[in-house]
Amino acid sequence: MKENLFPKKPYKTDGGAPVPHRKGTSDEDSQVLPPPALVRLPMQMHIGAPCTPLVKVGDRVLVGQKIGDSDAPFSAPIHASVSGEVTEIGEITLGGGARSLAVTVASDGKMEEIPYIPPKMDTYEDFITAVRECGLVGLGGAGFPTHIKLRPSADKKIDTLIINGAECEPYLTSDNREILENSWDVMSGVYTVKNMLHIHRVLICIESNKPRAIEVLREIADSSVDKDDEVRVLALPARYPQGAEKVLIKAATGREVPPGKLPADVGCIVMNITSISVLSRYIKTGMPLVHKRLTVDGGAVAHKQNVIVPLGTSVAEVLAHCGLLPEKVGKVMFGGPMMGVALESLDVPVLKNNNGIIALSKEEAATSPTTACIRCGRCVAACPMRLYPLRLEKAIARKDVARMEALDLLTCMECGSCAFVCPAKRPLVQSMRLGKAILREEKSKNKK
Repeated sequence: MKENLFPKKPYKTDGGAPVPHRKGTSDEDSQVLPPPALVRLPMQMHIGAPCTPLVKVGDRVLVGQKIGDSDAPFSAPIHASVSGEVTEIGEITLGGGARSLAVTVASDGKMEEIPYIPPKMDTYEDFITAVRECGLVGLGGAGFPTHIKLRPSADKKIDTLIINGAECEPYLTSDNREILENSWDVMSGVYTVKNMLHIHRVLICIESNKPRAIEVLREIADSSVDKDDEVRVLALPARYPQGAEKVLIKAATGREVPPGKLPADVGCIVMNITSISVLSRYIKTGMPLVHKRLTVDGGAVAHKQNVIVPLGTSVAEVLAHCGLLPEKVGKVMFGGPMMGVALESLDVPVLKNNNGIIALSKEEAATSPTTACIRCGRCVAACPMRLYPLRLEKAIARKDVARMEALDLLTCMECGSCAFVCPAKRPLVQSMRLGKAILREEKSKNKK
């Protein structure tokens, strides 16, 4: 492999913010949550068509049994995460406020598993079928079905596989623990995907504040396993939001994904590092995605840790296990404090793409009063997409749809860098989300 196919150092990216790391759980082994009393498994844990339940009330299910699926190509099946009896099928509210049909399973505490065997892997079609049957979606983002991502259209010439291990959000260390605890699964998954898709350049991107993870994966990548020298670990500057897909592609390859386009349009596929590890284990064992590692942290948590929980477990039960301090709670959220979703209720289930539960103390959650913009330009300098947050905020306040579109509002990734650096504490991210809702409403009107 020629050296010039790999960058000697990351390419320069735009914007970003020096957010605090607070990776206090990075050196602690993950713990396993005891079987919960019940799980509620939503039929919508991914972008795309929701699944239809394959079971009925009264059925007994086993761990790994498929309980929901869809004929739609843009979907991913749902599997039971505990053994026990189906007690209810009905709508529930998810962490972001959306409604979804869900299958409730009362656990028998036995965690009995289905008889499972590794999937057939003779051809590329077998591989894509296996990825779908695993129920795998992007485990660090919006839940994009992985079998769709790994089947780019014929006109897309993919030459680079990027494995996202940046984990740039404060507090979150679940991907870091996946690397340290399952490094060979990570690398096995990498080689499987690169061979099946005939990709000859793989960049595993990890922020430099995770030196042990970088060292562990470099030892494997530099060994005889990678005989063609097609897999490298790239250490990135520890600056938020390095893990954002478009930012990561720019840092790893120097390529820019145009507005409205996908990574495949610039020859790249990006996979979360835990996703690639889960895929590897499914190919080896045949056990689908049924549990998830979560970082549980924040000033209102007594025992901060990474905990492996069955999908569908309630946030309340996870926090109880980790020692929630109710008198200190200021805000609880899925994900990190920059892009996470605040929870109105703790009675919501853990989904496939959740990677952390952060319970901030009242002091941590306190907000400063908003004042008038002083036109300092820090929000512009911090935006990784080179947008003008102040101008967008004004256009959104006026509901000026034409101006929002001219300023490329939909390019905003809602990373929160602009709001983080704003000395006036303007609610810029909330404005961007409101503006996108206005654009969606306008688009819906035009269709009628």
